[in-house]
Amino acid sequence: MKIERPKQQEVSDWYIQTAKKAQLFDYGPARGTIVIRPYGYAIWELIQQILDPMIKSLGCQNVYFPSLIPESLLSKEKEHVEGFSPECAVVTYAGGEKLEEPLIVRPTSETIMYSLFAKWITSWRDLPLRINQWCNVVRWELRPFPFLRTIEFLWHEAHTAHRTKEESDQQVLEALHMYKRFFEETLAIPVVIGKKTEREKFAGALYSTSCEALLIDGKGLQIATAHNLGQNFSKPFNITFQDVDGERKYVWQTSWGVSTRVIGGLILTHGDKKGLIFPPKIAPIQTIIIPIWKTNDEYKAVIEMCNQILSQLKSSGIRAELDISDHTPGWKFNEWELKGVPVRIEIGPKEVKESKSILARRDSGEKRVVSSKELISKVKELFAEIQKDLFQRAVDFVKANTSEAKNFNEFVEILENKRGFIKAPWCGDSECERLIKEKTKATTRCIPFDADEARGNCIYCGRPAKFIPIWARAH
Repeated sequence: MKIERPKQQEVSDWYIQTAKKAQLFDYGPARGTIVIRPYGYAIWELIQQILDPMIKSLGCQNVYFPSLIPESLLSKEKEHVEGFSPECAVVTYAGGEKLEEPLIVRPTSETIMYSLFAKWITSWRDLPLRINQWCNVVRWELRPFPFLRTIEFLWHEAHTAHRTKEESDQQVLEALHMYKRFFEETLAIPVVIGKKTEREKFAGALYSTSCEALLIDGKGLQIATAHNLGQNFSKPFNITFQDVDGERKYVWQTSWGVSTRVIGGLILTHGDKKGLIFPPKIAPIQTIIIPIWKTNDEYKAVIEMCNQILSQLKSSGIRAELDISDHTPGWKFNEWELKGVPVRIEIGPKEVKESKSILARRDSGEKRVVSSKELISKVKELFAEIQKDLFQRAVDFVKANTSEAKNFNEFVEILENKRGFIKAPWCGDSECERLIKEKTKATTRCIPFDADEARGNCIYCGRPAKFIPIWARAH
């Protein structure tokens, strides 16, 4: 069965209505905030459960820092504070009095963490220092959109300090490739990894890298970032160490993170007109059991078998639920399809009599009948098939919606009529990049590590090209 996607012009409304009806979120009382409901938060919990050990495998230990940052700390790094100033929420009154020094509600934690790094690091023996925290941050978003852009959101942020630039470069690459594995193997979201341009890099970074996804509305999404901060923070915060040669040196630093915007990316990678589609590895409920009966006698036998199956599934480590509500089977089918549950198990009097179950795939609608003895193994096989097929479908979508433009007219035509990723030559001049964004609302997503060698001329100014970035309009 071919998946039916919402049309590009319908995606925004479809996204909000679907995510609300599926009870992923509701709007918070303050503008630009959302409440993540239990079904949505279950996804974030799974992300934490899967990603946290991966982060720790890179040497990070979890910590927690305060969410209030003295203004003087944030002001120490000039480029950083200029980059975040418009997004900051500032506390000026507390306890009924005006504060002597305003406090910034954490937009990111570099400055507050690094004031402590300066105390913790004295020798080369203290390096590398790697920490991570799971927390909330606040950025005053002017155009909020649930999960993708909200004033307050959840994330993990890892921060590391190293002896040399080479070590920090390696840390950035390790983080980036870890994210790529996570997105592709767990969320079934294909990503392009590469370096951000100077114009698009993180405020205060030496350079930034990112994972870029392409969503069903043809827009790009920066779904993860990893930054080499160089010594841009260690110098103003005086984070120094005595090296093996006896000299005092500044550390080299990195920071990297993933936020709840990945939930938005998940919705906008796999969903269809029926609702959400979750890959089994990240689905809060992997299997829903739907009992079907007409008489009281049928009900008793069907529910007994359903409970047996539920127990078997849960004992096998499968996240399963049984829907015994008084709604009709058809209503239940629609409800759990809306919620994106990967596999539905249907049990009626015939299945009880024959000791069989009907398995239905959410992604394709395909049904198959299996015996009770092989149910667990077949469900797990089905999970693997669905995970693989969803990723391949997403890969095919990215390929079909990645175009090349050799000049500005082709570039604009693709943006207006097709959207998606565009590979287009660029001279490397930030002014050209700014003008292209101003005239088309498209930005460089990244310069892929595996990008073709630059040939031809810049699509805007006509000078020889230095890079072939991927461009897109973005969320």
